[in-house]
Amino acid sequence: MKQSLYQHPGLLAPPQIEPILSGNLPPGFDSSTCRSVYVGNIHPQVTEPLLQEVFSSTGPLEGCKLIQKEKSSYGFVDYFDRGSAALSIVTLNGRHLFGQPIKVNWAYASSQREDTSGHFNIFVGDLSPEVTDATLFACFSVYPSCSDARVMWDQKTERSRGFGFVSFQSQQDAQSAINDLNGKWLGSRQIRTNWAAKGAYSNDDKQSSDSKSVVELTNGTSEDGQDKANDDAPENNA
Repeated sequence: MKQSLYQHPGLLAPPQIEPILSGNLPPGFDSSTCRSVYVGNIHPQVTEPLLQEVFSSTGPLEGCKLIQKEKSSYGFVDYFDRGSAALSIVTLNGRHLFGQPIKVNWAYASSQREDTSGHFNIFVGDLSPEVTDATLFACFSVYPSCSDARVMWDQKTERSRGFGFVSFQSQQDAQSAINDLNGKWLGSRQIRTNWAAKGAYSNDDKQSSDSKSVVELTNGTSEDGQDKANDDAPENNA
């Protein structure tokens, strides 16, 4: 059955991914329990069985629902485990179905948020253009206390500014992420990780959400990194 996935005329691989403006993940997002993803910008010719076949490539599905619209459909996919859901975001976001790139992000209730002002923030630099909030969060969600991930976008060009911030409830997890993931490949580049300069992650960096998404991906409160400032702050990032 897996072979038919790659032979289907609606699938073109590998996709040429352009930067897709993803909505922001909510503060307090529980990465340890979420097993559902939202799929947007789906071509009208995509059927529910095809959507199920595509997303089952990253793990067994508990459910799949497609809401068909005349111009652009959307849907929700439920996995049995969080790891498969995270993998689908990393590997299927931007995949072309019938020539149209789908948008894959975490699905959650808009009320699922908490104050993250007391969390520990790290700076992530040298992000490749195709990395979205969801991709960044999926990368760092291997650490249980990861609570938020944001790629900073240029509001005029709607392109990534090449850096972002990740928040953790645990200082130890934040330090481990800095130590373990600095220099690791994410997308087409090796990322740089360090403590965020205090005050660097503020209201000025809030990103606009995708108002067209059925799942409202909203902004949370501003965060000031609790940890020490350093020379790797975004304002010093070349």
